[in-house]
Amino acid sequence: MARCGVCFRHCEIPEGKRGFCGARSCEDGEIKADNYGKITSLALDPIEKKPFSRFHPGSMILSVGSYGCNLRCPFCQNYGISWSAEAMRLRETAEGLSPEELVRYALRTKAYGNIGIAFTYNEPLVGWEFVRDTAKLAHERGLLCVLVTNGTADLSVLEALGGRIDAMNIDLKGFTERYYSEVLGGSLNMVKAFIARAVLLCHTELTTLIVPGENDSEYEMRALSRWVSKLTDEDGRAVGAEIPLHVSRFFPRFRMTDRPATDTKLVYRLADVAREELKFVYTGNC
Repeated sequence: MARCGVCFRHCEIPEGKRGFCGARSCEDGEIKADNYGKITSLALDPIEKKPFSRFHPGSMILSVGSYGCNLRCPFCQNYGISWSAEAMRLRETAEGLSPEELVRYALRTKAYGNIGIAFTYNEPLVGWEFVRDTAKLAHERGLLCVLVTNGTADLSVLEALGGRIDAMNIDLKGFTERYYSEVLGGSLNMVKAFIARAVLLCHTELTTLIVPGENDSEYEMRALSRWVSKLTDEDGRAVGAEIPLHVSRFFPRFRMTDRPATDTKLVYRLADVAREELKFVYTGNC
């Protein structure tokens, strides 16, 4: 048995078994990433789709995903590759690509406006070793690397990436510990610590999905945006008001079909609330 240190769960994984995320296992007493180089999704996307609104706007980026996730969001739009039974079957069928092969593919798509590689779709940091190795090669070839993450990885994982990530979009899914722990199976405090550290390392944008009846109050959005606005750089200067926030509309799917899509007027109103504290607030899925 070995203990995994990638996220807040600190899974103790018996020999030959996998941890909660489904992507890390114990082999010969050591933790390894089973999903290393196992690619389930690959697409050339507008960078705004990640979403990034203030990082190389108008560019394309090669989006790549594997399988596995350490949260259990009941409305997950990528459940087929994240944590459903279907996702776990991908261990056997996912295409294998080495970091070198993925970088070569990304370079070929520069002709279509590609600026680099986005690690996205599932939770990339449950397989952070592949992110690290690919990003190192990508930087050597002049490509940018971005990360779309739920922000529940241990800070040691951020450090292990060695400054090879140029931008992150981090989910700040809500602003109560109840919502994170009871609905998502996560930890708000860990996400807050992750965001505070990410701001020191690279360009950072945040995304909040507004779920009816869960995180849709003006009070919560005001608390969230106020906290973001007070984030500081390494010299202690307040930089949080400059961090872009994407306020997105929920649609019922997967295991959360008991409520309607978020009213667009509510999304716009909560975006206006966030603008009381933040300069760059965008709405999504409207």
